[in-house]
Amino acid sequence: MRRGVSEIFPDAPNSENSDENLIRRLSGSQPLRVKFGIDATGADIHLGHSIPMRKLRAFQDAGHTAVLIIGDFTARIGDPTGKSEVRQQLSVEQVHQNAQTYLSQVRPILDFETPGRLEIRYNSEWLSKLELAQTMDLLATMTVGQMLAKEGFAERYEKENPIYIHEFLYPLMQGYDSVAVEADVELGGSDQKFNIAVGRDLQRHFGQKPQFGLLMPILLGTDGVQKMSKSLGNYVALSEDPLTMYSKLEKIPDRQIEPYFELLTNLPLNELPENPRERQKLLALDIVTQYHGAEAAQQAQQAALTLVQGDAKQADAVPEFSLGSVQFPAKLFYILSASGLCPTGNDARRQIQGGAVRLDGERVEDIDRAFEQQAELYGKVLQVGKKKFVRLVP
Repeated sequence: MRRGVSEIFPDAPNSENSDENLIRRLSGSQPLRVKFGIDATGADIHLGHSIPMRKLRAFQDAGHTAVLIIGDFTARIGDPTGKSEVRQQLSVEQVHQNAQTYLSQVRPILDFETPGRLEIRYNSEWLSKLELAQTMDLLATMTVGQMLAKEGFAERYEKENPIYIHEFLYPLMQGYDSVAVEADVELGGSDQKFNIAVGRDLQRHFGQKPQFGLLMPILLGTDGVQKMSKSLGNYVALSEDPLTMYSKLEKIPDRQIEPYFELLTNLPLNELPENPRERQKLLALDIVTQYHGAEAAQQAQQAALTLVQGDAKQADAVPEFSLGSVQFPAKLFYILSASGLCPTGNDARRQIQGGAVRLDGERVEDIDRAFEQQAELYGKVLQVGKKKFVRLVP
């Protein structure tokens, strides 16, 4: 249960809710209610989201009840944590459409079959029913100063970037989720400590025993530089096909290999291969197996090995192109030309239009596709046709 956990709080030695007491309660006869919420702000769940999901499964396997909250109501605001500006509000239709894809994507992770081990709740069930008087009661539990102490809000206030009142409601609504489901433990990334602590305060306010917070590290993306994010292009989605998933994972930077093994697999960390390249292959194979099965993972590995000119011996010999010579933001057709994969920008556009260009095995269809930062492309293989490849490096 300790693997991949960065903090359990509160952990004061004499606290009623100490780390020691949590461990004791985990081994007790009374199952705990372990909450994790995810907002339906997009269609894809990526490996970063899977970390608390995997921990939720570990609690299930230990005999506890996983309470998975689909944030269909909170998604309409969006978590302001770590954001330098207000999120665009989503429509009810967008949120509903996104929510439909989530459960199918987490089925390979969570136990949907054992009775009493999983509750799936939508927070519109209780948040949409709050009356103004009840909302005022929630707002009265916190001060503006407390809110401005939250990471992100303080920075935005200092820079005089707008902070909207509805954003202050987000931590309170996430905290109220804990009250509604009577959570004993809430899981989240290390950036969620404030929101989880608000849940503890609200539970006290409503006469409940405050939950424990169990925090996990934030997963860096495939670039090894920034937090995994779809907007940065450094993500691996759970819904991706086996070859695309494998191709991305076998190129994870060396310094990120061990965190990926710790957070995304159950393999013993003291038994990993010494050779970095073999570690990359094992990591990719294990994760693809989790989401697509062993046979599909083996086929993806073989396909990746024969990607270059159909010759497995040359799979590790993809030539590299340094993005240091490219000024960003940059369009892909320019990178194709600058790397020598296409003789001119016009030819690059024609190749994209004809469906001959792939980025990490995924066909590029937008002839004007652009990238804001070099880091979005680090480690990826750019391909034209069947025989032209380069690996994009800093």
